[in-house]
Amino acid sequence: MTERIRILLVDDQTMFREGLRTLLTVQADFEIVGEASNGEEAVSQAAKLHPQIVLMDLRMPVLDGAAATQRLRQAHPECRVIILTTFDDDEYVFDGLRAGAVGYLLKDAPSEKLYEAIRAAARGESFLQPSVAAKVLAEFTRLVAMNPSQPAALPDPLSEREMEVLRLLARGASNREIAQALVIAEGTVKNHVTGILNKLGVSDRTQAALKARELNLV
Repeated sequence: MTERIRILLVDDQTMFREGLRTLLTVQADFEIVGEASNGEEAVSQAAKLHPQIVLMDLRMPVLDGAAATQRLRQAHPECRVIILTTFDDDEYVFDGLRAGAVGYLLKDAPSEKLYEAIRAAARGESFLQPSVAAKVLAEFTRLVAMNPSQPAALPDPLSEREMEVLRLLARGASNREIAQALVIAEGTVKNHVTGILNKLGVSDRTQAALKARELNLV
């Protein structure tokens, strides 16, 4: 049996945590190892339970989600945080990502998107809801416009197929969605993504999207 993904749920609403637990436990590869009602509890629970994934709300008492994410990333860099919130305001998005979250998902997202985000994070990938990915790219575009510079060429240029994958990736598409759009196998997409990350010199999909914008590739 495949080792299950250890998940910690962090949200100040008890009923939401209960619903989330019910939703996730039907997946054979997920294991809910604990819950926390605020960021302070999340940091304490993570030290005891060693989750792989933390589903983190943003607005909570005692310690908010962004501050908790930053503390978790410092104390437990192997732990990957996915923001799961009702807020998609720019301020919340950038606070969460700057704190070190590898994913950002809204609570009204389809359950399949949540499953996909958790599995992607467990594989070491990032996952941004398309609307959030658009905000990140828009902000980076604004910063580049304020500080224009001539980008350096890549030592190892991307192939035409890698460029197609990169454009879709930058819009927040998952590996499965990219595979469907380009009519190729999902495993082939994974190989292309790995090649893209290596050529761009970055470690995850979010950084790849930002680096691509910096180099005027998307």
